[in-house]
Amino acid sequence: MSETSGTPRRGSVRRVLIAVLGTLSLAAAAATAATLPANASAPTPPTGWSQVFVDDFTGTAGSGVNTTNWQYTTGTSYPGGPANFGTGEVETMTSSTSNVALDGNGNLLITPRRDASGNWTSGRIETKRTDFQPAAGGKLRIESRLQMPNVTGAAAKGYWPAFWALGAPYRGNYQNWPGVGELDIMENVQGLNTEWATMHCGTSPGGPCNETSGIGNNTPCTGTTCQAGFHTYAMEWDRSTSPEEVRFYLDGVNFHTVKANQVDATTWANATNHGYFIILNVAMGGGFPGAFGGGPDSGTEPGHPLVVDYVQVLQSAGGGGGTTPPPTGNRDAYSAIQAESYDSQSGVVSETTTDTGGGQDIGTIANGDYAVYKGVNFGSSAATQFHGRVASGAAGGVSGLVEVRLDSRTSTPVASFALANTGGWQSWRTVPANMSSVTGTHDVYLTFTSGQPADFVNVNWFDFGH
Repeated sequence: MSETSGTPRRGSVRRVLIAVLGTLSLAAAAATAATLPANASAPTPPTGWSQVFVDDFTGTAGSGVNTTNWQYTTGTSYPGGPANFGTGEVETMTSSTSNVALDGNGNLLITPRRDASGNWTSGRIETKRTDFQPAAGGKLRIESRLQMPNVTGAAAKGYWPAFWALGAPYRGNYQNWPGVGELDIMENVQGLNTEWATMHCGTSPGGPCNETSGIGNNTPCTGTTCQAGFHTYAMEWDRSTSPEEVRFYLDGVNFHTVKANQVDATTWANATNHGYFIILNVAMGGGFPGAFGGGPDSGTEPGHPLVVDYVQVLQSAGGGGGTTPPPTGNRDAYSAIQAESYDSQSGVVSETTTDTGGGQDIGTIANGDYAVYKGVNFGSSAATQFHGRVASGAAGGVSGLVEVRLDSRTSTPVASFALANTGGWQSWRTVPANMSSVTGTHDVYLTFTSGQPADFVNVNWFDFGH
């Protein structure tokens, strides 16, 4: 979503590892998804790809999103960020289920509404994870099957739905756009039968990426319009090619590609040498709708939702299947750090989890095992809490400590908690622990200590708090 000029825009014997591999090409899988019913599950990953994140938005009608996966962005700006998210949009974002809710049929609805005084509210959610990026020599695919707000003509004036991703360094800073990168997988305005895809980078205004417009292209939806039916929107970030490139797809058809050699090496590195987080939102008004007739007026109809069937992230190692952890560094201490995204480890194994949100956990963990997560940024306001999402099927009398150490496996722990059997190896709970005050950027070592040799814990994710 384009921002205003000069400001940020917006294992062991006890467990068997199961690799779920499809036989379809990505293009065929995406094209098939476009014809599925409205409550379809995310398609099975094709051969050579692993699913590292998924939300099918299943749940009770009227309930909110799964806050293990997502966080709400509320108000009219980020803390300390530009007003109206830097775009000039006029709505107030809320976490109310009147704006963001499940429909009970496997879909998420993000619905803009207008009150009696003419004030607009809507919804914006972001993944807690900020580590989505391909491994060296690998590929990453972010995709969603969704239906744009089903409203057209004068009644659609000001509508601006979007499915997009921002560079992780933006979170908590809010003043470093567009240098940290933005990947707009789907944007639409004014109910037009058109989807725009854009990469933002460099400096603003102007610069190597033509900001604030970015490097973009657009294409119409075919078969049914973007508003009248579901279509699949995807971005593939490919580090197996030379030069590296980012490709955008509508229903499996690649209609826009940005290559690294289109900009200078520094601009590309600044935009891509880190993870990304994913955003879904419906803005009302702002610069993009303004270029196509203006923001909402008295003829604009509220209540038409962006309908999201699923969001999933797939990863390919380039030379075969399996999940490859993201490259090192630039991790946000206050967002969920997925345990399987370690930079190095001893004794642990990644495995499929049945915890909410799916994906993987690490298991076969016993005394002396450890995992390392490089470049965790705690910022200047001290973290004093540690939270671990853990499970245990350990035998009676078997327990141990989950510990946090900084910069060395042998340093004194700054936080720890004890764990015994939780009811099973996939019986999950989030355990908090107090922590010595930590600021700055550190390599985090999760270490595991037990008086018994048996496995005693699985870990799905962890994070820190103030």
